[in-house]
Amino acid sequence: MAATLVLDPEVDHSLDVILVGSSELSSPPSPGPRRDLIAYEVKVNQRDIEDVCICCGSLQVHTQHPLFEGGMCASCKDKFLECLFLYDDDGYQSYCSICCAGETLLICENPDCTRCYCFECVDTLVGPGTSGKVHAMSNWVCFLCLPFPQSGLLQRRRKWRTWLKAFYDREAESPLEMYKTVPVWKREPIRVLSLFGDIKKELTSLGFLEDGSKPGKLKHLDDVTNVVRRDIDEWGPFDLTYGSTPTLGHTCDHPPGWYLYQFHRILQYARPLPGSLQPFFWMFVDNLVLTEEDLDVATRFLETDPVTIQDVRGRTVQNAVHVWSNIPAVKSRHSALVSQEELSLLAQDRQRLKPPAQGPATLVKNCFLPLREYFKYFSTELTSSL
Repeated sequence: MAATLVLDPEVDHSLDVILVGSSELSSPPSPGPRRDLIAYEVKVNQRDIEDVCICCGSLQVHTQHPLFEGGMCASCKDKFLECLFLYDDDGYQSYCSICCAGETLLICENPDCTRCYCFECVDTLVGPGTSGKVHAMSNWVCFLCLPFPQSGLLQRRRKWRTWLKAFYDREAESPLEMYKTVPVWKREPIRVLSLFGDIKKELTSLGFLEDGSKPGKLKHLDDVTNVVRRDIDEWGPFDLTYGSTPTLGHTCDHPPGWYLYQFHRILQYARPLPGSLQPFFWMFVDNLVLTEEDLDVATRFLETDPVTIQDVRGRTVQNAVHVWSNIPAVKSRHSALVSQEELSLLAQDRQRLKPPAQGPATLVKNCFLPLREYFKYFSTELTSSL
């Protein structure tokens, strides 16, 4: 666990998917005092740790923890699904990788990892006082990155990425698409295809693109009517394909559904060939202009459910967008508090009033932060307007 520890780049300890969410969400409540019983149940009562929720200590186990050996109750499972893939503006995980709660977090210093662990979980599962010792270190490599699998009662699962995908496929509303992360020294500048809505400003501010002659490639197209597969092959390959409908009140030459159908068509051209291990991400954003029928078609064509990302000031929703994406972190930003009726009223207001302060690309900006784990990142100050 010392700073001199050298990690073998061929060993399977890198992250598969790094996802982004909002640090503005209220922190989940920390697990209760029942977690103090975990060590007692396992060491004294000889209970199998798989029969104890390692997040809170409950004996009402619903499923197994996907990253570490141990059980998980239904309540902690729901919290895990909601919060594991939330990331702060600095690119690090917002909550503990074990319990998805915690107030004080220990950050892994492995450049290929962005996971965090709360003091409570570390002291409960590894040993009393461990968090203080880790906190005093100048560098620390976490429990998913260490070359040995077990620390106290905390033992990572073999092939934990496979467990994580199976967990989400089984417990979440839609399957999880996973890619193996790219080692830092192998990362290349990102290649972006931007349709209709331009995201150059946002990606540049996040450090994925640089102005001038520096590396980083973005192809922006406003009209793709005459674009065919041969064109995409010539311009590509691409790592990220982004598209959006026009903003409310914006004059356009096509009905809103046209942007969806054209995005889906171009997306098929831009995707890597079947079996490719190339990380490939996509996102389609609706600025509340698609009809209910269009929304259903989008979900069917894009094969994933949409989420709602909002700009909330106080208790008032200033702006919102529907988002479809293969970045699972996007789903962590969903707010179940906004009904379709509220969104319809918001859309009507946006038609009458001046354009919102934040455009659609700004609303989804932080969703691109996990791309740092796959593509070259140019040093810049991370800023967030969410």
